[in-house]
Amino acid sequence: MTTPQQGYKRFLENLSSDTLGALPDYVTENVHFQDPFNDVHGVEAMTEVFRHMFANVAHVRFRVHQIADQGDICFMAWTFEGILRREPWSFDGTSVLRFTEDGRVSEHIDYWDAARHFYERLPVIGWMLARLRRRLAVR
Repeated sequence: MTTPQQGYKRFLENLSSDTLGALPDYVTENVHFQDPFNDVHGVEAMTEVFRHMFANVAHVRFRVHQIADQGDICFMAWTFEGILRREPWSFDGTSVLRFTEDGRVSEHIDYWDAARHFYERLPVIGWMLARLRRRLAVR
C-alpha cells in the first residue's frame, strides 16, 4: 500500500508540464506553497509557480533522497536538476509538508540556498555575493 507521502514523492519525481494537471489530486484547494521566491495560497497559484518554473528552466527533475515523517508532518530531502540560461543547474533542498486526513498536502514549504544557487549565477550581483560569502566564511 502506498502512503500519501510516497505518492507525493512519486508525483514530485515525475513532475513535468504534462503531469502538472494532476496537482489537485495531491494538494488541497487552499494549499500554502512557499519557496525562496514565492509565498502563495491555493492550488491555482501553486500551479502557476510550477508553470513559471517549466517556462524558464529546461529538463527539470526532482530526486527525493530521504523522507521522514511524524504524524501529519513530513520532511523530504531532495536534489533539483535543470538547465537555466543554457547551463546545468543543480542544488539540494528540503521540503516540509503537512498532510491532511484525506492524504493531500495542505502546506509545502521549500528550503534551499537561493543566494548561492541562484543569485550567485547572475552577472554582477553574483560576483559580489560570492566575494561577500568568501569574506564572511571561517576558513
